[in-house]
Amino acid sequence: MAVRAATSSFLEPRGFSLGRRLFSNFSFPPLPSPSTPPPPAEPSTNLFVSGLSKRTTDEGLREAFAKFGEVLHAKVATERGYSKGFGFVRYATLEQAAAGIAGMDGKFLDGWVIFAEYSRPKPPPQNNGGRSYNTPPSSRRY
Repeated sequence: MAVRAATSSFLEPRGFSLGRRLFSNFSFPPLPSPSTPPPPAEPSTNLFVSGLSKRTTDEGLREAFAKFGEVLHAKVATERGYSKGFGFVRYATLEQAAAGIAGMDGKFLDGWVIFAEYSRPKPPPQNNGGRSYNTPPSSRRY
């Protein structure tokens, strides 16, 4: 009993409890404010489609978006034969692309809700201080 009293007098002022409370009075730091969303992409004939099922194929993506205009190209990004969950659809005109977004954004495809938006260009590669880390070092000695 003396050990418990000594331990309790040592721990309790620091916010720890020995079983009488479920939670301590320790407060967590505030969560960082969410970053501002990127601005909407410029309208283009190329659409980015996310939320695709692992079973979605290029042909299935083409058929789903062909209802809204002439699809020139439909490609599902894959890895080891399975969808990575996103893909691209290219329409012949901007009006058809807008109709494709309006018709398919938030709709079901292969049992999954998909999201369609205008695609954004790839960001430029980072310089990494002048050295490319993806290539083997040169044979030049310093």
